[in-house]
Amino acid sequence: DHSISMPQLVLRVAFAWIAVVAILTFVGFVTKTSGSYSRAALLSWIALGYGAQLAMALPIHLAFSRYYRRSQYAQDVLVVGSGEFAQLLADKLTRSVGVKVHGLIKHESEQASPSEGLYPILGGVQELRHFIRLHSITRLFIALPANHLDKVDELYVDLLDTPIDVVWTPDFANTLLLNHSVSDIEGLPAIHLNESPLTANPSAAFVKSLIDRFAALCAILVLSPVLIGAAIAVKLSSPGPVLFKQERHGLNGRIFHMWKYRSMRMHDDAEVKQATKGDSRITPVGAFIRKTSIDELPQLFNVLFGDMSLVGPRPHAVQHNDYYAGKIQAYMTRHKVKPGMTGWAQVNGSRGETETLEKMKKRLEYDLE
Repeated sequence: DHSISMPQLVLRVAFAWIAVVAILTFVGFVTKTSGSYSRAALLSWIALGYGAQLAMALPIHLAFSRYYRRSQYAQDVLVVGSGEFAQLLADKLTRSVGVKVHGLIKHESEQASPSEGLYPILGGVQELRHFIRLHSITRLFIALPANHLDKVDELYVDLLDTPIDVVWTPDFANTLLLNHSVSDIEGLPAIHLNESPLTANPSAAFVKSLIDRFAALCAILVLSPVLIGAAIAVKLSSPGPVLFKQERHGLNGRIFHMWKYRSMRMHDDAEVKQATKGDSRITPVGAFIRKTSIDELPQLFNVLFGDMSLVGPRPHAVQHNDYYAGKIQAYMTRHKVKPGMTGWAQVNGSRGETETLEKMKKRLEYDLE
């Protein structure tokens, strides 16, 4: 399958090989012959057999994928468009596919001045047929904005009497896309502008959920002394419950109660306020468990119950989401996946207080990425 990646191929071979081993194990159990074989020899055979299959499958897959890409695209290409997107498309065609891009053609509908780059602008669209004949072009790529569909249609109709293939690669430069892809619905083209990678691949979502829950269960068992010790320390530090439960938005905006160890003294603030450095509400025990992130460990139970994931955008308080949703474009898009105990934003240092709008925008960029 030329469309799958190398990691996907490795997993496919692994699942197939596991199925073979499982069937042979079942046969050995039913026929009572499993005792006739050396365990060491069987384990070596399983490992070496998988390695040998990968050693054959990976180079064959790589060679076939390259052949497919080269066969799918003509060798002599022109790109209609003169902006940055056209330059990017030409570069990708040259580097990834290996075709020869002779240059760019400026369309009359383009308002911006031509973008300088590696690929020359040969002329205007009125000279297109001349350059097609001059360079023996067999495929034309149209890199015009998505709102220029009428211009694309005119160009396509005009070239119907030429023996070249026409491909439209719409420029969505001014459109916020999330995991965009193209598919067909019973022969009708469908461009997915905004899609979660997990809803697009239910099997991946199922595997991720299994990994999350299994890892959370193991972590709870291993860290149970820490969990119990922290619970006792919080209880003795100040009056009030051990756990702090707060409403947060989860997958697709569904509200759930996120668990944390209580790190503050009980207070009656009606408004949800983020904790700040030196916050007087924080207890000494609370300061320690916040600094060491022990206060976040009860969220392992949220992961186990399926409300959260180990890795994903950190969930914010519902009131904070309501505030930022009206101030930052596409803010609620971060809820297309389950919130996580940690996320890409936190790994990159965007954690803690978000006292300015710019800090929250930066966190959102990492969340969407």
